[in-house]
Amino acid sequence: MTLPHVRPLVRPLVRPLVRPLVRIGLGAVLASCYVAAMSPGTAQAAPATARQIDYAQWDSTAELRAGKVSGAAVARGRVTLASPTARRSVGGKRYDAATWESPWVSPGFSFTELIPSWSAATPGDSFVEVRVRGRDAAGRLSSWDLLGRWASSDAHLERTTLSGQADDLANVSVDTWRAPAGLGSWQVRVVLARRAGTTATPSLDTVGAVTSRLPADAPGTSRPGPARGTVLDVPLYSQMTHTGHYPQWGGGGEAWCSPTSTSMVLGYYGKLPRPRAYSWVPSGHTDPWVDFAARATFDHSYDGTGNWPFNTAYAAPRAGKAFVTRLRSLREAERFIAAGIPLVASVSFGAGELDGAPISSTAGHLLVIVGFTATGDVVVNDPASTTRAGVRRTYDRAQLEDAWLTRSGGLVYVIRDSAHPLPAGSPGNW
Repeated sequence: MTLPHVRPLVRPLVRPLVRPLVRIGLGAVLASCYVAAMSPGTAQAAPATARQIDYAQWDSTAELRAGKVSGAAVARGRVTLASPTARRSVGGKRYDAATWESPWVSPGFSFTELIPSWSAATPGDSFVEVRVRGRDAAGRLSSWDLLGRWASSDAHLERTTLSGQADDLANVSVDTWRAPAGLGSWQVRVVLARRAGTTATPSLDTVGAVTSRLPADAPGTSRPGPARGTVLDVPLYSQMTHTGHYPQWGGGGEAWCSPTSTSMVLGYYGKLPRPRAYSWVPSGHTDPWVDFAARATFDHSYDGTGNWPFNTAYAAPRAGKAFVTRLRSLREAERFIAAGIPLVASVSFGAGELDGAPISSTAGHLLVIVGFTATGDVVVNDPASTTRAGVRRTYDRAQLEDAWLTRSGGLVYVIRDSAHPLPAGSPGNW
């Protein structure tokens, strides 16, 4: 779910086609760190006890071959543009294109939101587009809606989303596809495109999506579980040390919680970009890989670095795998920490609702869950600290769980390498 890209008292606080802020006064908002403050299950909400979430993806050669291709080939776990079957124009340039289309997925409930994830390679002047469509209980089909036009580099294409598209059963709010009346099944289509006349070969490694139908309230505070007393050695980076950096990519500081959090997790795996990649950052900039990540995740239509799947698409080729999903409780988060996988979590809170936070309130903020105390409180790397030394903090379990589950629906980035497999026995959301 998404909110306006709010900046500190110098830009309009509300944009069209996005949700209003809730539970916090506009004057108290931490600016432009994106993410949702509105409760995710707004239409025909499920019972308070039901947190219905499903994640489906295509990754292996066999899984990708279950899809339908046109002008693309599937081999060695990737979909590759092979013999383009379409031609299109983007930004005044002509591109040759091929497509991969998934089978229909039925999560087993009527979902109201879908957030995609993907991992792709886009050499030269090439890109991928991710589109989705759905089907309701009456069998009516939605249109194919664009949820991301993406390239790993901004040398040839501006990464973008297209909010709106409210022409039928669903609409787009930045990176989230919303179907207020509910849909029973969905498909994803990936377009692989390269500049006409070139031999660039874009490819798709993984694509998936999380669907959900969530109540407006959170369940009672979860009991501490398997990660009590475990804290992962995730490096400490502060977004605030970048205040004023690169206005064309959000301006650093308050706007960069997402790429800073993503960078902390990549640093944990030893998978940060190499110095040559960010050699354009002036010497003396603290943690220049964060500047690089901000540029690499910037959504030019949304005008921010907080696009959830753009962050995981940036991280995936570096770490190995990455995707966006939702969890039902901190008990589920503990399973990841016990497996050695830190989580980037989306939270928001009002004044007095999260004791010990470096900011008084926020309409949307990303931080990293890195562990749990022996009593079950949550240890985090909170990039909103003004210095590295203050990034590591401990938050009350009940307060953090409420700020996470009731506002973004328990949204997390799962970023991992091959040495850290996912926790076994997923209840359907990973």
